[in-house]
Amino acid sequence: MKGDAAISREASRTDEVANSGAAYQAYMLLLIGFTVAPIIAGLDKFFNVLTNWTQYLSPMASSILGGASQQFMYLVGVIEIVAGIGVFLKPKIFAYVVAAWLALIIVNLLLIPGYFDVALRDLGLLLGALALGRLSSLYDK
Repeated sequence: MKGDAAISREASRTDEVANSGAAYQAYMLLLIGFTVAPIIAGLDKFFNVLTNWTQYLSPMASSILGGASQQFMYLVGVIEIVAGIGVFLKPKIFAYVVAAWLALIIVNLLLIPGYFDVALRDLGLLLGALALGRLSSLYDK
């Protein structure tokens, strides 16, 4: 068992990290990024300005959808917009929702030859979402 002095030192270190400028700045960068990016990507599912999003559906997913790929992208867009808003309002929960969403996207991308680089990028985003979730334990009260 830890003594009272050890617990006090540990709590003090935790407070120092929580109040450090760098940790809070990292939290805010991730919070803004994981709010804005999903909303923009979600909105673009309706307009296809950034890219033709259906190209990122694996042949297996396209087959299951039976030609309704664009309609599926509309649903994906709504989910991403909701996720972005959720991250802004409750990052402690929605950071992990976004991480799970990114994991599903990665699995889909690994089923498409030639998209492994995009899957790797999304793995980096997944790690960022997990970092936001962890930092939210300090800042999302």
